[in-house]
Amino acid sequence: MNLLSLDEIKALSEIEGGLSVSFFMPTHRMGSETQQNQIRFKNLLKKAEEELVRNGMRSADTRDFLKPAQDLLNDLPFWRNQRDGLSAFLSPGYWGYFRLPVDFSELLVVSDRFHLKPLVPMLSGNVRFYILALSLNHIRVIACTRFSASSVEIADLPENMEAALNLDDFQKRLQRHVGTEDMKSKILLYFQEVDRALRPFFRDRKEPLLFAGVDYLFPLYREANTYAHLYPQALTGNPEELSEEELLEDAWPVLEPLFEKERVKVLEQFYDFYGTGRASSDLEDVVKAAAHARVAALFVALGVQKWGYYDSEKDRVVMSREARSGTRDLLDFATIETLVNGGVVYAVSPPEVPEKAPLAAVFRY
Repeated sequence: MNLLSLDEIKALSEIEGGLSVSFFMPTHRMGSETQQNQIRFKNLLKKAEEELVRNGMRSADTRDFLKPAQDLLNDLPFWRNQRDGLSAFLSPGYWGYFRLPVDFSELLVVSDRFHLKPLVPMLSGNVRFYILALSLNHIRVIACTRFSASSVEIADLPENMEAALNLDDFQKRLQRHVGTEDMKSKILLYFQEVDRALRPFFRDRKEPLLFAGVDYLFPLYREANTYAHLYPQALTGNPEELSEEELLEDAWPVLEPLFEKERVKVLEQFYDFYGTGRASSDLEDVVKAAAHARVAALFVALGVQKWGYYDSEKDRVVMSREARSGTRDLLDFATIETLVNGGVVYAVSPPEVPEKAPLAAVFRY
């Protein structure tokens, strides 16, 4: 699998029952370096076996338990077809992996549940936007996160200008329009037809919409557009020959300042509320707030683990010096609880977390 959604992270977070192994590693996409992919995974498998035994599994049982991962290790074509990072998850009732455009730090975690925090940059900062790749010959609407892009099917959206010209309604408006032979006028009416088809889809949305097309088309589309969140800057050039991933790669530098501005706004909000009970960098306070769906925004440190568990019956956090049966990374717990309850998570390097804490949060109340 190469795409990752919040629903998939939520589904992984709900898997329990027996020891679970989470693998994370960087991978090479091409060249002789791809041979390192298998070597790295082989070393993680050896470490997984040792950790499983340390957590109480009999050595003789580890071979059967790790068999799906071992089979993947022996799949040569798989290792030659990678992206920037690989994550894999193995439990008594589940085996799955994701090839992702994230350069993971190497990590193996054996716990009662899957360790998911390294995946959060895929959804970090609530980065969601759309690209409208529009030309006279082709139209695509692409739903994007920071690391994923996929085309969206929209009812009644004409395939191109030629298809729109054949619509009865379009023909009637052309006949009423002054100077119907003028190409600019035709393009404007075409874009109005596109906007008409997009309205039901975007009616209740607030995500930015980035126009991608040759530069002379953008002013015309802006005139036809009725979506309030059309981004004022366009991605210029012919989008027809670019894949969804290539358009995403070009779009991110254009939109990154918008999402960075939002992150700074949330950071300022944290310090405005700090000391009032509406924000905290205390691990136990934040974990409990996350469990009660009170976290509106969470800053969490990547590459850091704090082991323990949340006791829901007594509403308390119990800390542990190391990973052992019954514990999980509490930063992971707070992250997943925040995401599934509609909060925003900023997975950042440790120095970027407020108060130099492993996590910090702004509360809803």
